[in-house]
Amino acid sequence: MGSTYGKIFKIATFGESHGAGIGVIIEGCPAGVNFDSDFIQSELTRRKPGQSRITTQRKEADEFEVLSGVFEGKTTGTPIALIIRNEDQRSKDYSHIAAQFRPSHADYTYQVKYGVRDYRGGGRSSARETAARVAAGALAKLLLADLGVNIQSYVSQVGILKLEKSYQELDLTLTESNAVRCPDPEMAQQMFDYIDSVRKRGDSVGGVVNCVITGVPAGWGEPVFDKLHAEMGKAMLSINAVKGFEYGSGFEGVTLLGSQHNDAFYIDDEERVHTRTNHSGGVQGGISNGEDIYFRVAFKPVATIMQDQESIDQHGDVAIVQGKGRHDPCVVPRAVPIVEAMAALVLADFYLRNRSSKV
Repeated sequence: MGSTYGKIFKIATFGESHGAGIGVIIEGCPAGVNFDSDFIQSELTRRKPGQSRITTQRKEADEFEVLSGVFEGKTTGTPIALIIRNEDQRSKDYSHIAAQFRPSHADYTYQVKYGVRDYRGGGRSSARETAARVAAGALAKLLLADLGVNIQSYVSQVGILKLEKSYQELDLTLTESNAVRCPDPEMAQQMFDYIDSVRKRGDSVGGVVNCVITGVPAGWGEPVFDKLHAEMGKAMLSINAVKGFEYGSGFEGVTLLGSQHNDAFYIDDEERVHTRTNHSGGVQGGISNGEDIYFRVAFKPVATIMQDQESIDQHGDVAIVQGKGRHDPCVVPRAVPIVEAMAALVLADFYLRNRSSKV
């Protein structure tokens, strides 16, 4: 159950970091969606390791194969199976922690829950699993693009370096122009240099990914428990290393009075309903209101660092965990396409749920 998501547009991911491969089964995708293989591959390439010296140096092409559900470039309406085979496994890099619990990893909790764990790169708990989500999310993006929905994420903070500009003040087309994926070139260079300095010290640093979604019509979402923002938060918090989620005005909204925070409605020149401000982040009552949906996702510093740390082993004895392997000093540059993919999966599901609920 823990590897599935969605009510109508449903995905189930499988595979481990150092197994034969990882993949995803997608159910509920309508027939006739243009299956743009080049676009899906480009999304996987944005997430893949080895992109620069501030990312893990694991070499994976992350090329996907279609096993079912696609014919002559279109989805058939049947389950779609995609697989990405692992090419650069180095299980021996993890033999030293076979019986140790690494600080802030899932080693201990997996051992307690299942009584067994795959210690090779964390196995199922590895962020490598997110490649399968990106593949499924790319298909969801293709479905949403036909509806005029656009999803754009970018890095807004690395450690104490914070981009103070709002998304309206930025040229988001510049996001992919640098290794950090920050649309402000000057700040991007500062972030890159900082991440690189942290890497050289064998340490890691966290950051924030912002996401803005345009083109979502009013009416997507469900009241009470399946609110649009609640599902979006669940999706983001399911991503490895995520520690926080806020949408709209978020925590800063508490500093405003109700008279300042309320989003007043008006009718524009084309007889469309809008709000003069958007503190609600495009969602009211758990349902989209037609304005931009925007949110922030906080990622902790990567738990694996190239320094020795004291911990314990499976027998309860003190152990020194040695820093080895290939790991990102900061996860946020590669997390940008993951955030977009999860947002797309949430919205594709709500689109189909909303369509099926109408007479």
